Amino acid sequence: MSEYRPISQRLTDYKPVELRPTGIYLNSELARCQDCGIPFCHSMGCSLYNVIPEINTEARFGRWPMALAKLLETSPFPEFTARVCPALCEGSCVQGIHEEPVPSRLIEWEVIEKGFDLGLMRPRQPQERLDLKVAVVGSGPAGLSAALFLNRVGAKVTVYERDLKCGGFLRYGIPDFKLDKDIIDRRLKLMEEEGVGFETNVEIGQDISFKLLTSRYDALILAIGARAKRDLVVPGRDLMGIHFATDYLTVQNKINSGELEQIPPSFSASGKKVVVIGGGDTGSDCVGTALRQGAIKVSQLEIMPKPPLTRNPDNPWPQWPRTLRTSTSHEEGCDRYWNINTLEFLASADGTKVCALSLQEVDWQLKDGRPAPIPKPGSEFQLEADLVLLAMGFTGPEPISYLEGKKLDPLGRLGPKVYLCGDAANGPSLVVRAMASGLNVARTLLDDFAPLALAL
Repeated sequence: MSEYRPISQRLTDYKPVELRPTGIYLNSELARCQDCGIPFCHSMGCSLYNVIPEINTEARFGRWPMALAKLLETSPFPEFTARVCPALCEGSCVQGIHEEPVPSRLIEWEVIEKGFDLGLMRPRQPQERLDLKVAVVGSGPAGLSAALFLNRVGAKVTVYERDLKCGGFLRYGIPDFKLDKDIIDRRLKLMEEEGVGFETNVEIGQDISFKLLTSRYDALILAIGARAKRDLVVPGRDLMGIHFATDYLTVQNKINSGELEQIPPSFSASGKKVVVIGGGDTGSDCVGTALRQGAIKVSQLEIMPKPPLTRNPDNPWPQWPRTLRTSTSHEEGCDRYWNINTLEFLASADGTKVCALSLQEVDWQLKDGRPAPIPKPGSEFQLEADLVLLAMGFTGPEPISYLEGKKLDPLGRLGPKVYLCGDAANGPSLVVRAMASGLNVARTLLDDFAPLALAL
């Protein structure tokens, strides 16, 4: 079970909320893992196919180098997933049928940190360099995974990033209290020592053209994410004080890193009533950030029904449990609403800023064979707000003329020399799935250009 810093303490800063697991607790959990009959965690659960029982066996007996080696065979960045992955593997843990699942995420955390503690995470130079130059556009989890794999088999890899620092959504979209950015910098330093090149503050299509990139490199991997935000088009949307959640989170992360000197007033929750629209992880991250900024009240709205506390019959093990999830940010102080639709943003007396939301309850019913939110008559109400954050997910990649008219094949090819991976290829999803996509596309590229290198 995770341990956390006290709420009164953690609300005063942006340091990580979750504490590194203790050895005594992990020892008992590692032993419990060995009671499993036929494991499903590594096949039904993990997108990377981590061999979790084998890793846990090595960790149980303190064979940390072997545990680390087995983990790194499949996982490019366990230090990231150990902190931000929802742990799909735990949803299909055999022990979870009748009791709490084995905390594989926390065990992974300890294995990778033991690797750094013991000096086992050293630069891994390729045995030889291939005559293969690859440009990776985007330094999020998919792009970094592709770059790591290709560099280690000998390709000469350069990663291009439009922001000032690498990390993509890991750096700018996830708050520091969930993922300390020193963890990202530690790994980037290691990758540089292994030979990966990084070019930051470069906008492809503006600072350098796609045509020039494809002429300079043998292959191009686009790992540009799915950053086109889902908007809420209702009356009053143009009022001041309404922002997309990721823009809001990015501003605070840049403040923390020193990229911005001070927070713009419109992005500050200090002394304000904050409403977050969207019940997912990004919405939860906004809740925690607003509370740290000094919000006097935070509410989170979700149009979907409230999930059950335990699995429904139509959601059996080993499927991922669609049950109520309460984050550390929710525990810090938040009013949560379900089955709520936003009708309108209401303006302040001067007509320029948002001051409240007009809302309505909905019931979910089948319409044309599909569940649909049906307005509940007489359920309208208003909720005061000085700051509204839209955390309703993403619709796909941002519009890029280069992608127009191109079709993606099942292996991630956009055409000769060009590949697409991560959320840009598969739609908005989890960090672990983006990593898996980056690895798969890197293998496809290598198979296309240098099949003999697979033996390295």
